[in-house]
Amino acid sequence: MSTYNKKPFFPIAGKAFTDWKAIIEELNTKIKNSNRYVLVIECYQGVNHDELINGFSSLDCNMFINSEEAFYSEEKINELTYSDVTDDAIFGFITRLNYIDFLDPEKVGAFRSKIKMATGLIVVYGHAAALIAEEYDCLVYADMARWEIQLRQRNHEINNIGLRNSDEEPGIQYKRGYFVDWRVCDRLKQQLFEKADYWLDTNKKNVPKMIAAKSLLDGLTAISKSPFRVVPYFDPGPWGGQWMKEVIGLDKSKSNYAWSFDGVPEENSLLFEVDGEIVEIPSINLVFYKSKELLGEPVESRFGKEFPIRFDFLDTMDGGNLSLQVHPTTQYIREKFGMNYTQDESYYMLDAKQGATVFLGLKKGCDNQEMINDLKEAQKTGDVFDAEKYVNVFPAKKHDHFLIPNGTIHCSGTNGMVLEISATPYIFTFKLYDWGRMGLNGKPRAINIAHGEKVIDWSRDTDYCIENLVNQIEQVAEGEGWREERTGLHKTQFIETRRHWFTKPVLHQTGDSVNVLNLVEGAEAIVESPTHAFKPFLVHYAETFIVPAAVGEYTIRPFGAGEGSECATLKAYVRYKT
Repeated sequence: MSTYNKKPFFPIAGKAFTDWKAIIEELNTKIKNSNRYVLVIECYQGVNHDELINGFSSLDCNMFINSEEAFYSEEKINELTYSDVTDDAIFGFITRLNYIDFLDPEKVGAFRSKIKMATGLIVVYGHAAALIAEEYDCLVYADMARWEIQLRQRNHEINNIGLRNSDEEPGIQYKRGYFVDWRVCDRLKQQLFEKADYWLDTNKKNVPKMIAAKSLLDGLTAISKSPFRVVPYFDPGPWGGQWMKEVIGLDKSKSNYAWSFDGVPEENSLLFEVDGEIVEIPSINLVFYKSKELLGEPVESRFGKEFPIRFDFLDTMDGGNLSLQVHPTTQYIREKFGMNYTQDESYYMLDAKQGATVFLGLKKGCDNQEMINDLKEAQKTGDVFDAEKYVNVFPAKKHDHFLIPNGTIHCSGTNGMVLEISATPYIFTFKLYDWGRMGLNGKPRAINIAHGEKVIDWSRDTDYCIENLVNQIEQVAEGEGWREERTGLHKTQFIETRRHWFTKPVLHQTGDSVNVLNLVEGAEAIVESPTHAFKPFLVHYAETFIVPAAVGEYTIRPFGAGEGSECATLKAYVRYKT
C-alpha cells in the first residue's frame, strides 16, 4: 500500500463555517441592527457565480449589485486584451492590464452613486467588486485554485472575466486565464489580504467553507516558518505511464498518468485544517503574503512575488516518448511573451526500466537546416521524423541527472520516471515533433517549429552534452553517516541542486533561499528543527516538500520504515552566490 500522502494539510487555529446556513448566520452577526451596511464579495476567476449568488441570496439585502454589469462589452474586452491573448493557440503575452481597465467608468460611477444613497444591507458581488464599492463594512474574498479552474474549463462550466465563453476550447480559456485573468485577479488579491474580513473556499461545488481572514493570515504566517507540502494533482497524457499508479496509489482504472504537479505553488493548493474541517486555498497566496519569509530576501529581490522553482513528475513507464521539444532563451521569452525569466530545467531519474533513454542535444555534425526541413515536412505530411538521426539518445538509469539549459533539444524516452526540476514559466515548451500522436481529445497537439527553430542552440552537440549536461555529479562534503553531492545545474541556470545520501541526521541550511526537496530514496524521513522552531515533519518516498528560507537550519534523518537503510533527498534552491 502506498504511503504517499495525496492530501497533506497544515493545522491552524480558528473557526470554519462549512455550509451556506453557517456562512449566512455568521455574516448576519456582523450586519445585525445596522441601518446601513456594505458587504463586498470579491471573486477570483473560475468561481461558479450561479452557485455563489444563490448562496448569498438568503441575505436580507436592500440592494444587490452584480459587478458584471459594470464591465465593458465583450467586444470591447476582446479588443482590450487582443494583444495579450493573440491568435496563437498556446502562447500570449503577460498582460499589463488591471481590473480598472475592464470597467466602464460611467457604469461604475452610477453604481457608486446608488451605493452612496442606499440604506440597509447593500451587497456588491463579483469581479472587481472591491473596486466598485470603494468603501465597505465587510469584505468576503471568494477564492479558487487554478487546478480546479482548469477542470471546470475542461467541463465548459465557467467563463473568462468579462466574457461568456464557456463553450470555447479549454486550451483557449486556459491561455486567457494564464496571460490575462489570473494576473488581473492576483494584482487585486494582493491588495486585499489585510482588508478582507473572511476568506471563502469555493473549490468544491456546493460545499462552501469560510474562515476569518485573520485565521488565513495567521496560518500563512505559521506555514512560512515550517516545512510544508502543497496538494499534488495528477493528469493523464498521450505519452503517460503506469509508475505513479503503482507507487503513489492512483486510480488503476485510468489508462495512464503522465504528469504529477507536486511543488508548483502557482497551480497547487494548500490545505488547512481549521476547526476539524479541511479548507483549501491556492498556495500562491503564501507566495504573495509571505514572499520574503518563504523565498528569502535575495530571491524575492530578484524574482518578486513569484515562486521560481517547480518540481513535477513525468511518467513514461510503459508509456511513450515525450514530445521532442526546446525551451526559449531568456531574451526570446521576455520579448515575445513578457516573462522575466525562462524555463531552464533538468531531468532527475527517480526510476527507470532497462533500456530507458533521454533525448538530449544534437548529434555532432548535425545539418541544422536539413533537420528543420525534415521537422517541417513531418508536420506537413505526417511522415515519420527520424529523431535519432539528429538528436543524441543517452541511456538513463535510476538517479541519473540530465541538465537542460534553455535552447537545448530534449525529451524523455519511454520507461522513465522523471523528477523534473524547472524554473517556473511552465507552459513555454516549443514542441518540435510529437511522434505522430493525437492528444487525449483526439486532435493533434500544437507543434511550435516556428518558435523552436529561433531558439535552438546548435552548439549543444554530443561532446557538449557529455562534458556539461549528463551526470555532472561531484561530491562536495561528507560526514559520519552522510555525504553531499552537487548534481547541477548548468552554469547558465539559477537553480542549484544537491543530493544528500544519509543513514544518520544531516544538517541543512536554507541559505537565504527557499529549498524544494524530494525524498528520492528511502521509505520515510523526518525533518526537524535543531531549536524546536517547528514541529517534526514527516515525508515519504517521492514526496516533494518545501522549506521556507526563514526556517534557516533544519535536519533530515531516516525515520520509521526508512530506518536501517540509506535514504537520499534531492534539494533545489536559487543560486545567487559564487
